[in-house]
Amino acid sequence: MYIAREASKVWRKVTAEISVELQLLREKWGLLLAGLIFQYIHGLAARGVHYLHRPGPLLQDLGFMALPELGQDKGYLSESIFSSIFLSFVLWTFHPFIYHSKRFYTVLIWRRVLAFLVASQFLRIITFYSTQLPGPNYHCREGSELATLPPPNSVLEVLLINFPRGVLFGCGDLIFSSHMIFTLVFVRTYHKYGSKRFIKFLAWFMAIIQSLLIIASRKHYSVDVVVAWYTVNLVVFFVDNKLPEMPDRTNGVPLLPLSTKEKEIRLKEEKDSKLKDEFHKLLNGNHGDPTDRRQRAQMNGRQHDEDINHALTDAANANGT
Repeated sequence: MYIAREASKVWRKVTAEISVELQLLREKWGLLLAGLIFQYIHGLAARGVHYLHRPGPLLQDLGFMALPELGQDKGYLSESIFSSIFLSFVLWTFHPFIYHSKRFYTVLIWRRVLAFLVASQFLRIITFYSTQLPGPNYHCREGSELATLPPPNSVLEVLLINFPRGVLFGCGDLIFSSHMIFTLVFVRTYHKYGSKRFIKFLAWFMAIIQSLLIIASRKHYSVDVVVAWYTVNLVVFFVDNKLPEMPDRTNGVPLLPLSTKEKEIRLKEEKDSKLKDEFHKLLNGNHGDPTDRRQRAQMNGRQHDEDINHALTDAANANGT
């Protein structure tokens, strides 16, 4: 019975949230769709630069000197951390559908996240098309069949981007790291709208570990990771200031009917708030109707003038006598 009752509450909560989010989606769908389309454009650009890539000797890199090479068989380590960050962030953005402690709307926060991603990816496309560096990853080195793509046989071959193999085994799209774009955007978003301090610390720590593992796995040069760190943070900072701030739902009207205990708590909070307002009014001398205060002020001023006139008249009579 308890499980059935709680399941009913959760279902009511989910359906109420869905109705609210769908209403927002009908209003904001254009920007969301544009952000999703640009994800395909970014993948298409990364696929296109692979045709221009030419393998060569590895560039001198301070990170390669400082960090031991993990090897091709341990490349999954950085991907595992990235996958955990990605999935946990996606689940967190949908937690208002279940939990009562909510600070944002899912549609609005993804609209914001996609704006950060599009701005960062646009800069990334310009950068890696400007200069093609020889890829440090194992499948991008000399002797690998995947290092250089043969000319496409048709436009459709380019447009399909050989998903997902073309995404996993791309070359040439180096400066700056796409994995770090997603990671830093997600971490900064949770840092602003999340509520758990420990998770914020853990998220930044995982971002640092992922940066080191990307270099140790030879998936990117150190410059790709370093440029991502300051570029993405600056992009998020400036774009976030241009976007309108999201409404805070913490103190908003609940979507579900309140229980008797919750009603009592809310009534008590409203009563305490009214008492505080009255107390501040008394301290500031602003209690009562403003019209009455103006009338009393006028009457007091008139009475004060009359007292002065009487005093002057008495003084004149006294001098006369």
